[in-house]
Amino acid sequence: MQLLLIHSDYIEYEVKKSTPVAEKIEESFKKGRLEEALTAFIAVEKVDESNVEGAISKAVEEIKNVASQVKAENIMVYPYAHLSSDLSSPKAGVAVLKGIEEALSGEFTVKRAPFGWYKAFKISCKGHPLSELSRSIVPDEVASGSESSSCLAPVKEEVVSEALKAESTAKSYWHVLTPDGTLHDATNFDFTGHENLGKFVDYEISKKRAVEKAPPHVELMRRLEIADYEPGSDSGNMRYYPKGRLMKSLLENYVLEESAKVGAMEVETPLMYDMNHPTLKKYLDRFPARQYSIESDKRQLFLRFAACFGQFLMNHDMTISYKNLPLKMVEMTRYSFRKEQRGELVGLRRLRAFTMPDMHSLCADMDNAISQFDEQYNMCISVLDKIGIKVDDFEVAIRFTRDFYNENKDFITNLAKTVDKPVLIEMWDTRFFYFVLKFEFNFVDALAKASALSTVQIDVENAERYDINYIDSNGNANKPVILHCSPSGAIERCIYGLLEKEAMKAEEGGVPILPLWLSPTQVRVIPIAEKHMDYALKVSEQLNCRVDIDDRDDTVGKKIREAGREWIPYVVVVGDSEVENGTINVTIRAESQPKSPVKVEMTSEELNARISSEVQGMPYKGLCLAKMLSQRPKFI
Repeated sequence: MQLLLIHSDYIEYEVKKSTPVAEKIEESFKKGRLEEALTAFIAVEKVDESNVEGAISKAVEEIKNVASQVKAENIMVYPYAHLSSDLSSPKAGVAVLKGIEEALSGEFTVKRAPFGWYKAFKISCKGHPLSELSRSIVPDEVASGSESSSCLAPVKEEVVSEALKAESTAKSYWHVLTPDGTLHDATNFDFTGHENLGKFVDYEISKKRAVEKAPPHVELMRRLEIADYEPGSDSGNMRYYPKGRLMKSLLENYVLEESAKVGAMEVETPLMYDMNHPTLKKYLDRFPARQYSIESDKRQLFLRFAACFGQFLMNHDMTISYKNLPLKMVEMTRYSFRKEQRGELVGLRRLRAFTMPDMHSLCADMDNAISQFDEQYNMCISVLDKIGIKVDDFEVAIRFTRDFYNENKDFITNLAKTVDKPVLIEMWDTRFFYFVLKFEFNFVDALAKASALSTVQIDVENAERYDINYIDSNGNANKPVILHCSPSGAIERCIYGLLEKEAMKAEEGGVPILPLWLSPTQVRVIPIAEKHMDYALKVSEQLNCRVDIDDRDDTVGKKIREAGREWIPYVVVVGDSEVENGTINVTIRAESQPKSPVKVEMTSEELNARISSEVQGMPYKGLCLAKMLSQRPKFI
């Protein structure tokens, strides 16, 4: 169960519309208000179903504890599904909420908002240090001798790789490397001017991965109709609405195009593999990831968490000459699967099913691998920059063995010089994994949680493990050094990073906006009246981009506000003056401030030229929804 506890001057709600799982309520239950209240926003989760009474008891204990601290006598129990991606069944959810209400009613004045209804609510948070608190509650397991234990399915023991076990016990030496080549102790480094790096260092060293509340992008991904949780699937498996699918498709195409420019050949490999295949079994033990496992035809299979398996098996069967090196292959894995810890799953930040561009390069030797590593490091900077995540938006982590560092100090220092800022170093005395060198570009979000985007690793094991060879100029077989590269990191994480970045910008008083080439609607045309519709259609046909028309029966002001809420980059309003002059009145979001929109009168040709220059060289797809807004369904 997830709890968000807000001490408020008041909380009031009004139901608007029922959902298919709404509980039946009387008229008096459709509105509610409490003064001087502790509001408990609650998301009941699947894990709570194993011990409903235990979940209720623990929740009541937490709520009572906070109520006593803030001296609250009134409590609002408010169902709030958005706190979790792993919701319980509606029946269990209602049972838990009613149980909490009943248990609290003896000591407090309690109101409960109805379950399964869309509701409007207003709340006035008091703003003192204890006025906003979050709690994660996991009920104790049902005892093996209890009545309900007989209906619980046996749980198969999770398969944990040896590398993952090693990672949890590995001795890490943490440093900050400055561009002048100095290694500083990370715990004593002065992060003044590099506060974001300080947050990242704290996150890495503390290893606190669990999320206690939803980061801003979760609300944005739903409001912008990009993606949402899928209650009918496993946690960390999302649904993507047309706008989200368009954004993903554009990102996928862009990363594949950039990979092709550096000579990578696109391939496709299976999603599942035999866990007992002798070569794959050894690799599983060397990769720090948890697997989804399934059974089929009496064989134990696992779902891939990267494209390595298929590409390396393919490399094994190929005839490769030194003339082919460096040999590069890339796959857009829709999907890769990792059984991430449940408490770490939130929105698009960390998923169990994700889209990973995975490129592998076979290099003749370590010198060639280091040269390719450097090229791909710079490629990743460029890829993220075009996506909209700049060097100042991410923090660099470089991880290696001490021996590798001592042999390649100048090369590693140059990586810090390239980004011209301090970077985090993790060093090991012993190599625990298959790589000797790895970097990641990490985005730090509004909750100070970090997520890796681009990465490259130098692999010194798997050519031997998979028996991958190339023939040198003397006709001898040699083992290549392999690079693993994801130019952007998971596609979903790119969207997460963009949304979090813009949420933080808005918090600082800026105007949030997506890169133009990724915006589902690039231009919205708003006719002032019905008589201007023909001209609006004409303008839309003159524009060479994703353009839609707000033909709904609303006021112009409401249409403009709605376009702002959707982050539309260019909003074109047409009326009598524009029809008469053959021009358009354009609000340019990228140049506007919250209360100072920038409006420019121009021609359709001039707007075309402006848009063309902004999206030059980037992939393009047409509208993913009906052109007329009146014809579009609502997904949220």
